[in-house]
Amino acid sequence: MSFRETSMPTGCNEFRRFNRLNRRQVLQAGAISALGLGLGDLESRLALAQENGLSLPAKRAKACIFLFMWGGPSQLETFDMKPDAPAEVRGTFNPISTKVPGIQICEHFTQLASMTDKLAIIRSLTHDDPAHLSSGHATLTGQLAPVLKSDADPPSAKDSPHLGALVSKLRPSTNGLPSFVAMPWKAFHPAAPGGEAPGQHGGWLGSAYDGMLLGGDPNDPNWHPQGLSLPADIGIGRLESRVELLKTLDAQRANLHRSLGASSYGNHQARAMQMIGSGNVRSAFDLTQESDATRERYGRNIHGQCVLMARRLVEHGVPLISVNWHNDGKNFWDTHGDNFNRLKNDLIPPADRALAALLTDLEERGLLDETIVAWVGEFGRKPQITANNAGREHWPFCYSGLLAGGGIRPGMVYGSSDKHAAYPASDPVTPQDFATTILHAMGLPTETALLDRENRPHRITSGRVLHELLA
Repeated sequence: MSFRETSMPTGCNEFRRFNRLNRRQVLQAGAISALGLGLGDLESRLALAQENGLSLPAKRAKACIFLFMWGGPSQLETFDMKPDAPAEVRGTFNPISTKVPGIQICEHFTQLASMTDKLAIIRSLTHDDPAHLSSGHATLTGQLAPVLKSDADPPSAKDSPHLGALVSKLRPSTNGLPSFVAMPWKAFHPAAPGGEAPGQHGGWLGSAYDGMLLGGDPNDPNWHPQGLSLPADIGIGRLESRVELLKTLDAQRANLHRSLGASSYGNHQARAMQMIGSGNVRSAFDLTQESDATRERYGRNIHGQCVLMARRLVEHGVPLISVNWHNDGKNFWDTHGDNFNRLKNDLIPPADRALAALLTDLEERGLLDETIVAWVGEFGRKPQITANNAGREHWPFCYSGLLAGGGIRPGMVYGSSDKHAAYPASDPVTPQDFATTILHAMGLPTETALLDRENRPHRITSGRVLHELLA
């Protein structure tokens, strides 16, 4: 496939009408494994996978913290700098040496530079979708969106499940905590006609696997998790009596509400009651139990405190936490204008600080070997700088991402780009490959299929496992 620059939009306020390909998932009997259909637990699926000779990692990661850099970070100002390129490509930042000889990254990642021995840097991520929403779906689900190259199509029941929803299905929590938590919001782009990015919920698995949305700013001293506390005049006993009354009313009208949504709503109610009544659950979400020094180390800002919360949830047994870059009122990592000041002053410092603190913290607590940390956006930025506003436009054809911990081979660079970081020069990696590798490292049989709400089978991944990235 040849990638043509002419297909690129000029900016988020001028979305072009791309040639949309309505993607219908055609599943033929010979193309999909029946592995896992009808099996209710992960261990049964794993046993069947091994019987069928499918490769599984020797050591499974127990959790994944997925740091989604919504908007599309520039590869040229993060982890794939090109100091020998022309000025209109290389920009104003300089590369710095890191703990691993031969690996250089942007000078503004001052803390992460001393921790590259823990990272696998991928410099050859690539796809051909320049739209935030549909490429966001691919990043968060590891599957193509129902409508490609579209910023006009919001979430729908046709979406593939978020990676967290798949983990919830295959590795459900048994300790009262949710299996999938997203924070501090669902990624939304105000300049995209569709608004909220698809692929952030249960998709074709159903709303029972939507996960828990932990909204708000955990750096706010008055912040507390919504839904995990009761009004002062309602005790747990009184709440339980109200729930019992509600169950009675629900039962009387059950014959009028047989839809999946009603059933899922009941499941959500039961889980909410379990969480509210559990001291262990409330403790997991209580950032005040962290020392001031620890909170400072992550950064007293919304991103830093969300990443700290993610570490707490991993400690308490939540298997997948997605931290979406927050609503900063400035279009996130989507730096169409003032790219260099935005990165230097607003974006890189909190991202660098939080990620370095997370890696250090997980290692000190003995959790890094069993926790995958992923850091990636939905695409990169155009190599040529926009002269009139020092910005960079969307560029999905080549960009960078990070993986660490959880069985990932540390201290390495995978793939390479050409002299302008415009296209992969070796070992191209798709978002599907990136996601498939994460699920494989978590011990999930990536060739399995699951049934949707209409009992149709879907493969849970469509990428390949990047075995070179695995320790």
